[in-house]
Amino acid sequence: MTLTRITLAACIALAFGPALAAVSAEEAAKLKTELTPLGAEKAGNKDGSIPAWTGGHTTPIAGDKPGGRRGDPFKDEKPLFSINAKNADQYADKLSDGQKALLKKYPDSYRIDVYKTHRTAAAPQWVYDNTLKNATRAKLNGDVVEGAYGGIPFPIAKTGAEVIWNHLLRWRGTSWEFNINQYQLTADGKAVLTTDGRAEQQMPYYFEGGSPEAFAKSNDFWLIRLVNAGPPIRAGEAVLGRENLDGSKSQGWVYLTGQRRVRKLPNPCCDTPTPAAAGVMSFDEIEVWTGRLDRFDWKLVGKQEMFIPYNANRFLQPKTDAEVIAKNHFNPDHMRWELHRVWVVEANLRQGQRHQAPKSRYYCDEDTWICVLGDRWDAKGQLWKTLWAQTFVAPDLPGNPIGSFGFNDLISGQGFIGNLYNAKASQYPLKPRFDDGVFSPDALAGEGVR
Repeated sequence: MTLTRITLAACIALAFGPALAAVSAEEAAKLKTELTPLGAEKAGNKDGSIPAWTGGHTTPIAGDKPGGRRGDPFKDEKPLFSINAKNADQYADKLSDGQKALLKKYPDSYRIDVYKTHRTAAAPQWVYDNTLKNATRAKLNGDVVEGAYGGIPFPIAKTGAEVIWNHLLRWRGTSWEFNINQYQLTADGKAVLTTDGRAEQQMPYYFEGGSPEAFAKSNDFWLIRLVNAGPPIRAGEAVLGRENLDGSKSQGWVYLTGQRRVRKLPNPCCDTPTPAAAGVMSFDEIEVWTGRLDRFDWKLVGKQEMFIPYNANRFLQPKTDAEVIAKNHFNPDHMRWELHRVWVVEANLRQGQRHQAPKSRYYCDEDTWICVLGDRWDAKGQLWKTLWAQTFVAPDLPGNPIGSFGFNDLISGQGFIGNLYNAKASQYPLKPRFDDGVFSPDALAGEGVR
């Protein structure tokens, strides 16, 4: 009986895994010396194509209007060179599989314009202070973060899961609003409006002056409420989400205009189509990755230099959506790519789980921890989707939040472009803290009327 109990306990430990310990105080001290306050290498690379980090971009940008449109701090810069289908092999070691596939699939229209690298990542000092504290107090208990608050949870990441949690709990502000348009890209090159909406978002994880103990009472780290004004078929429809550190406790609701009722979503996660994108994307494809970690085993492949979308204020400048959408993808004329170091993380379907994409790979910027590129393979082992997100410089945060994001289906030829601010008067305006009741089913019922 004793042997049986010991064996059972061992099996449970192997199945769920031990709580992974935080780093030592000595290792955490590197955040004040050789590493940036968020955990990136402070030094540049050997040839200087990636410069040293010197504090990020925190000064106002010419053209910025508080609460309105944003300027471009690098508007006068020209591309250093362009990568296209003809010269892609020359840069293959710095391109994701998905980007190489897009260059091959659309040789006459898709290209990557590479600009000078600027390490603009920044955050408030209190976020830096909390990140230093998290280095020695945060841990992973199975797939769930414990003990972290108000900063990057694992600035000295040791595992793939820690990198992905850094992406999910990245600094992007406390409370903000966005007005956006989103489009499905059809295989024959048409852009179909799926969303014309207004959203409030909030990160209780980043309430200044809070603590891990107070936050642990709910563990809801990201709140969003999206109300659609269009297209006409979706006018009045609304979506509410509350992401929890324990993915099994995340919740979502939708207001259906035909029923005039708020309905709780039974499975707001993973490869379930999300109403926020009219079902075109799955929940875990939002902003490249927004999902539960317990569906996959996460492998930290390592760090490498890659060309990634970055400092994309250029993409915010055109005032119509048509200018930034090409036939089957975003318009490369307005996209800015730079050379940066990224963490490469591979996700493989965990035994006993199911998912339409059993294998994925993510490329996460070392300075912001944002996973800006991702590739997904289907059950046949075919490269299926390539996902992208672009960051922009927001000195008023200060920080580098995600702007537009989307994906291309490399098999069907379809795609999606989300969070376009171009036709809107405001671009990611910061807001005072919302009352928690704003992100409740009752509030959703009050907003979602035809």
